Amino acid sequence: MTYSTDTGRVVVIGTGLAGTRLARRLGSAAVLIGEEAHAPYNRVLLAEVLAGSYGADVIALPRHTGTHLRTRAVRIDRAERVVRCEDGSDVPYDTLALATGSNPVLPPLRGLFAPGAAELPGGVHAFRTMDDCLALSRAVAPGVRAVVVGGGLLGVSAARALALRGAQVVLTQQSERLMERQLDPRSSHLVHEHLTALGVEVHTQCRVRGVGVADGAVRRVELADGYVLGTDLTVLACGVRPRTGLAAAAGLDVREGIVVDDELRTSDPRVRAIGDCAQHAGRVYGLATPAVEQADALAENLLSGRRRPYAGTRTLTRLTLPHEAGPLDLAAFGEPEALPGDDVVQLADATRGTYRKVVVRGDRLVGGVLVGELGTVGALARAWEADDPLPDDGAPLLHLLTHDGGL
Repeated sequence: MTYSTDTGRVVVIGTGLAGTRLARRLGSAAVLIGEEAHAPYNRVLLAEVLAGSYGADVIALPRHTGTHLRTRAVRIDRAERVVRCEDGSDVPYDTLALATGSNPVLPPLRGLFAPGAAELPGGVHAFRTMDDCLALSRAVAPGVRAVVVGGGLLGVSAARALALRGAQVVLTQQSERLMERQLDPRSSHLVHEHLTALGVEVHTQCRVRGVGVADGAVRRVELADGYVLGTDLTVLACGVRPRTGLAAAAGLDVREGIVVDDELRTSDPRVRAIGDCAQHAGRVYGLATPAVEQADALAENLLSGRRRPYAGTRTLTRLTLPHEAGPLDLAAFGEPEALPGDDVVQLADATRGTYRKVVVRGDRLVGGVLVGELGTVGALARAWEADDPLPDDGAPLLHLLTHDGGL
């Protein structure tokens, strides 16, 4: 099917979830530009490829039926409305959509980069792209010593995947608990226990100071307390930063991310931004659900000409950590940590390995975390997303916590 838009030819830079979805929605009206040699894929599932659960082809995204240029966009000429590419091609646009995603944060570790070096030394890997994942897959083997730096969602997923491949894994986390942005102390402790059962050695409140290189590869990870970890494989999972260099060089308004309004327009109305690189209402999400919702909102605006404002996304994090003794399923949304004056409802069943907690502020459900038997997560998430007042007696909330609300 051939599409047309009210804004003419649309060029999309970025082949992640946001860019690929937008291009697919626009069809032949869109030109998709992406520098990765691989077909577009679902980055969220890279840990499953590393664990050996999925092949790389399984996580491929549905293909864009229009033009797909495998090259790097190097400059945006806003005056001429042209994207200059590394392969020498110039791609004109009427509307440009930036879906450039994010880059991994590389911590300032002593010894990580030799003077003048731009590449990571041997044995050290970021964990952001398919190339990162495939390189790690080639390097890991039973008995390999691996150190994962960073205990957020990405670090936990990487440590679990490496352990399932037989590596001897040490996970270091600078803060006092794992996944502190999503989880409360009790649910974080359950994740800690789960990783320990897989053989992962977990160190929290542990800052990595530097690395030691021998024969061109990192063989030591040095902690701030002076302790040294021997390693064959070091994974940097220290978060991500919006990829904004192209936008900044073009003179667009860039703060933490590329600043957009409710119609996902940048400071140049002919240029839009979506996904991990975009900053809407002061917030950069860096998550899959907002990327999809932004792509859909922008596609509808471009295809129909109707204004569909993007009002933000109320995000929910889900994670399944498989184990032969049974998987650990968890979900977290909103604010799982209570403030003074908040009401907290908690239910725990040690026998069944379940834990459920919700936080109520005034008459609103503001957050929660659930571990094990996640049948209630759908109903709780819908109640949170609706942001409607809760009944005074609290009975429906207890019902949501104790009954299957559907997925």
